[in-house]
Amino acid sequence: MRVKIRGGTVRHDQSSLCLSCRYGTVIKGPALRHEIVECGQLSSDHNRITFPVVSCTHYVERTHPTLREMEEIAWVLRSDPRKKQIGFVEASKLKPKDRYVLVDDDW
Repeated sequence: MRVKIRGGTVRHDQSSLCLSCRYGTVIKGPALRHEIVECGQLSSDHNRITFPVVSCTHYVERTHPTLREMEEIAWVLRSDPRKKQIGFVEASKLKPKDRYVLVDDDW
C-alpha cells in the first residue's frame, strides 16, 4: 500500500507544476539550462520563476475547461407552461438574458 504524505519531502524527479498550469508560460532553448518560466498570476514585475514549482495556490490544470467554456457547452433545463413541456436546451441557443451566467471568480 502506498501512502502519500502532504508537505513531506519533495521528490526531485517531478516536473514543475508550471508545465501543466493554465497561467504558466514555459520557453525552452536547445540546452537544458535554457529555460524561461513565467507565471500570469504573479504581478508583472515579479512573474519570472527561477525554480521548479512543486506546490502553488493558483495552479489550474491547463486541460480543464474554464467556466466560460463550460457555460458554452452546457444544456439548460427549461419548462414551457403553455405547451406543458420540460426539456433541455443548448445554452448557445438561448438569448443572453435567458442564460444563467455564473459569477466569474478566480479559482
